[in-house]
Amino acid sequence: MHLPTATLERKRIQRIVFSIRPSSPVGQNIHPLMEKICEMGGWCFDLPTAKHLESFKTLRESTGDEALTGFGHVEAESGVSLTGKPLHQFESKVVSTIVRSVIPPDSAWKLFPSRPYDEVLTQKEIDRMTFDPSRFDQTLAPFQLNEVPFLLLGGKYGDWLLGLGRGDLLKEMVSQIRRKGFIPIFSSLWATFALPKAKALDVVGYAIPINKKKSLFDLEQACNMIKKFDRPVISLDPLSGGELLEKPGEAFSFIFDELKIYSAIAEINSEDEVKSIFGGLENISSLIPFRKT
Repeated sequence: MHLPTATLERKRIQRIVFSIRPSSPVGQNIHPLMEKICEMGGWCFDLPTAKHLESFKTLRESTGDEALTGFGHVEAESGVSLTGKPLHQFESKVVSTIVRSVIPPDSAWKLFPSRPYDEVLTQKEIDRMTFDPSRFDQTLAPFQLNEVPFLLLGGKYGDWLLGLGRGDLLKEMVSQIRRKGFIPIFSSLWATFALPKAKALDVVGYAIPINKKKSLFDLEQACNMIKKFDRPVISLDPLSGGELLEKPGEAFSFIFDELKIYSAIAEINSEDEVKSIFGGLENISSLIPFRKT
């Protein structure tokens, strides 16, 4: 099947990017599923782990297909230090600070179940957080520009840094990604919280979890925000962890027809799920044609 395409900064992508959810810790099904997707017409792959990246490189070598395009992941904490130490060493304090100062009380237990509220960061500690270019460059090193032109920067620490008022550190990381020639996409777990705060970042688009099952903090609010947002939005988890696989057409109609999402990163872990996704796209009229940027 021919999947519809769009462009991000003059680079062509498919409007469905496949993300393989390994069926075992060793990820033995990643490469075979990538091969099957490639045979069926897919050539855009989400690469959230080193195993995904390794399988993707092997696929490119075995097929000789230079059109295969990867989307790498870069955790925002990899570019931040506090008193010379990686920020993740202070995660407990970061989380406690976010819970107390950012998260609505009725959402805290959903996001951090059974998490004790520990000591919080002082404002002086927050102010002392610095960009760590050396460690950040090490994180970028595994990615090759001709294979993985797009890097999703953020993850949980992307939201947390915004919550701490340190969006300037994200700007530093975006600039470093740009200097290396990659195309940055901001990745967030908290759609309604992050989109307004991250809009000033020099990124090509914003990847957020959006589907008919869930969206932090409020689905209706998120939908209204996305419809008015004037930058490309990429849907993470459009099938809600597989819950919507029985009716993929309905799920894709929601994100593409109703919300006008630019592209979607869809998780699969079997050949049947790949076929289900292709089938669900057949009657989504809004996918073709689509405007370029």
